[in-house]
Amino acid sequence: MKKQRTRTTSSRKRDHVLLTVNKNVTFRDKTNGFERWEFIHNALPEINLADVDLHTQFLGKQLSVPLMISCMTGGYKEAEKINRELAEVCEEFHLAMGVGSQRQAMEDTTYHSSFTIARTVAPSIPLVGNIGAPEVARLTDVSPILRLAEMIRADAFAVHLNPLQEFLQPEGNTNFKGVLKGIEKLVKELPIPVIVKEIGAGISADVALRLVSVGVKYIDVAGAGGTSWAGVEILRRKESRQQREQWNPFWDWGIPTAHAVRDVAEMKKQFPSLTVIASGGIVHAMEGAKAIALGADMVASARPMLKALMNGGKKELRATIEQWKIELRGIMFLLGARTIEELQKTKNISKVT
Repeated sequence: MKKQRTRTTSSRKRDHVLLTVNKNVTFRDKTNGFERWEFIHNALPEINLADVDLHTQFLGKQLSVPLMISCMTGGYKEAEKINRELAEVCEEFHLAMGVGSQRQAMEDTTYHSSFTIARTVAPSIPLVGNIGAPEVARLTDVSPILRLAEMIRADAFAVHLNPLQEFLQPEGNTNFKGVLKGIEKLVKELPIPVIVKEIGAGISADVALRLVSVGVKYIDVAGAGGTSWAGVEILRRKESRQQREQWNPFWDWGIPTAHAVRDVAEMKKQFPSLTVIASGGIVHAMEGAKAIALGADMVASARPMLKALMNGGKKELRATIEQWKIELRGIMFLLGARTIEELQKTKNISKVT
């Protein structure tokens, strides 16, 4: 039974990567919401472009830019190469990285190397472990999660909230009773920070407040507008096209990223130790810069980075990140923001009416 469960988990992880790279699984009629915000051009920036500093601190380590290659994959044979190359580029550019769900590693040791390779090739980056909410809900003690964290020498551990995906997933686990209590246990007993994230449907201010109330200090809003994991699971269903189309009303379910960022970042006024990570359809530095200007501390991107790697190898991934840095530096120059902190505080952003 355990071996069967492992094969199912591994094949599902492989399906997810292939579908996100090869199929159009983005939101159809809903955007990430950043097009509703515009920067106000500063014709007198009074700074030198060369003095713009993109560096930031995350999980006690310095990054060259507030960018994380977000939790994507692991737990099957081909994932080792993907995670190795993602991690190598993150080490080169001093970026943060998250591994995909480590559920398979809880089930057996077959593909442990698909996760551990990230730390092996990237010893200095902030590296984030990952497990799903249903697994957290069942926790009676934190030792299994601690082992997963130690496996990759993680700087933080992410719990992903994915009720929509589990609902649509043919083999999904929809028992979410006890998730918040499990998160609270992890926050209290793990020796590293706990990051709570969605996977593309967003985190509301109400949910964020409940998370903060149990001690969570890192929230990745992972809003709607990028990869639709509902769409991914709809395409995975072993049904006729007509049967699959009955699930399409869920394809665009979720809170647009810009809305989620703004609402959750507002909470920093009351909880200044809260770190907000913006992800969900953030493809370009312009969207990332808007997220930071709306209050995010970090930006995370998954599918665009994975596609760059799969389509053109590390060379294309490097070029994608270099372009990101060039664009972000230019945006900050045109706003008169010398540092990421100044970008966060800029008043040169307004909602399009």
